[in-house]
Amino acid sequence: METKEDLKLRYLELLSEKYPTIAAAATEIINLQAILSLPKGTEHALSDIHGEAEQFFHVLKNGSGAVRSKIDDAFGNELSIRDKKVLATLIYYPEQKLNLMLKDEPNPEDMYKTIFSRLIRVCQHCQTKYTRSKVRKAMPEDFRYIMEELIYEQADIANKEAYYNEIVNTIIRIGRAREFVVAMCNLIQRLVIDHLHIVGDIFDRGPGAPAIMDRLMNYHSVDIQWGNHDILWMAAAAGHPVSIATVIRISARYGNLDTLEDEYGINFMPLARLAQTYYADDPCSLFNIHHVERESTGVGQVEERLNEKMHKAISIIQFKLEGQLIASRPEFGMDDRRLLHRIDFEKGTITLYGKEYKLLDTNFPTIDPKDPYKLNEEEELVMEKLIHSIKSCEKLQKHIAFMFNHGSLYLCYNDILYYHGCIPMNPDGSFKELSLYGKSYSGKSLCDYLESWARRGFYAAEGTPEKDLGRDLMWYTWTGSRSPLFGKDRMTTFERYFVGEKETHEEHKDPYYKLYEDEEICSKILTEFGMNPEISHIVNGHVPVKTKKGEKPIKGNGKLLVIDGGFSKAYQPTTGIAGYTLIYNSYGLKLVTLEPFESVEKAVRDETDIRSDTRLVARTEKRKRVADTNRGRELARDKQHLEELLAAYRSGLIREKR
Repeated sequence: METKEDLKLRYLELLSEKYPTIAAAATEIINLQAILSLPKGTEHALSDIHGEAEQFFHVLKNGSGAVRSKIDDAFGNELSIRDKKVLATLIYYPEQKLNLMLKDEPNPEDMYKTIFSRLIRVCQHCQTKYTRSKVRKAMPEDFRYIMEELIYEQADIANKEAYYNEIVNTIIRIGRAREFVVAMCNLIQRLVIDHLHIVGDIFDRGPGAPAIMDRLMNYHSVDIQWGNHDILWMAAAAGHPVSIATVIRISARYGNLDTLEDEYGINFMPLARLAQTYYADDPCSLFNIHHVERESTGVGQVEERLNEKMHKAISIIQFKLEGQLIASRPEFGMDDRRLLHRIDFEKGTITLYGKEYKLLDTNFPTIDPKDPYKLNEEEELVMEKLIHSIKSCEKLQKHIAFMFNHGSLYLCYNDILYYHGCIPMNPDGSFKELSLYGKSYSGKSLCDYLESWARRGFYAAEGTPEKDLGRDLMWYTWTGSRSPLFGKDRMTTFERYFVGEKETHEEHKDPYYKLYEDEEICSKILTEFGMNPEISHIVNGHVPVKTKKGEKPIKGNGKLLVIDGGFSKAYQPTTGIAGYTLIYNSYGLKLVTLEPFESVEKAVRDETDIRSDTRLVARTEKRKRVADTNRGRELARDKQHLEELLAAYRSGLIREKR
């Protein structure tokens, strides 16, 4: 049997293949030690994007004000506020801004020289946190050599002044100035933010989720904490019928069926035929496009009428499939959400919690009162076609695979615990338990359990019990009362469509959302996830902060920060702002308040920025270094192993491979 010493020696021998000499090992030790002493890179956290691609891209480009901060650091009072705004807008949108700047510019050559000088200076300031190797890798290949020469220029060396000037003059003379400006601006954006956290809800409401996912898949460093809307799409991509019906219903509600059809190639013809067959003379007035989004959908009147009929058709299918699933999984404890058998079809009423209510719509041509949860033949065919269309969509499957590969229900990273929804709790502050199949889960174990089954629901073989249970548990995570992503006692979708009395629409929040005002509760959550509550924080998305009503995003005496991005226009009348984002740099945590974003055109023309206010939440006692981060701890372990290899070389235990 191999001892620990044997295993260690074997590991060092494998390591020696990569570092075959004393010189190679020593060089890497020096390199790692130097990296550990660098300032910690800037992290950017955003949440609840909800398909608002244009606004998301703008926040990504300006780094929630981080780019403007770098400009201020680089120039101080040398530039006017006006010049700084022009430079910031140029960095965000170089092509569009250049077009405007060149329009009335009598001397483009001088303008380009000024732009080059300023961009190089900002870039010089941004690169100081990184190794030269990392900066080089971030540069576009076409301009890599030139950028290196200019960025690492030493102004005090007079002998090279003519050399640097000639580089700039030649770029302009040969007609590559525009391309060089664009490349420099993109490099600055890349260097300002070292890592991006998306704290849930990329999908639903807005039409831009596919474009957002494409951008994230090409982002240099990103992680995703799944939101409740994300997990629904993940279950749908896995072929889960209830989740597919729900995704399509929400898309119809917000006028986004065209996005699903055009971006993901989902075939809605069978659903349209079903809707026209059964609801041709039905006004479907309860199923119009959500009023907040109506103006921005661009849907014509005829198309809107069809959308409403399809919306009703898929809603009825969803309610039927939900009833089937809940009946098949009594352990979920959701029987109160099976509502179709509670309808008195003759009277046009429904009985809820012992009280009878009049229905706003009583036209249910596809429901058999004797078996209300059974799909008819046409509905069965529609679902078969939709399941096939979604499972065979290569683009959607790639996007969801990326969500699994780069995502999780929570993340412990650099002394911050990130999660989207909540940690379900009882009113007394204890963690709420979910009991399934003879075991109970709460707190961290609940999150781990649901994440594990979500992965099985997507990756397990078709037709296996693991696949079926995994997909059903993903749906439970979307809507279940003990789900860490949902955070309410019920989802009253049917009542909001069909019952006028507001009392039936109530969805009571988990006690967590009152308890997280208490610093001790936040510390308890941090301890549950293995984090030091003295130095750690929680970053939470999901619930818009109602600033209009005086609500604050900082909870638990600064231990917990709510950063619901408020990107969705549906929330902005309630919140009064466009939400919050977080910047975490080597000096501490900054909460950034966002103003509503109108358009790229306005941002470029008026040089408006999305940042309206920044507040310092926590300042570190001393500037954080790479050594203080998750990545730094990994590098420190690597350095320790290399030092052990170096000792083995010098003792003769392992021979150099010359």
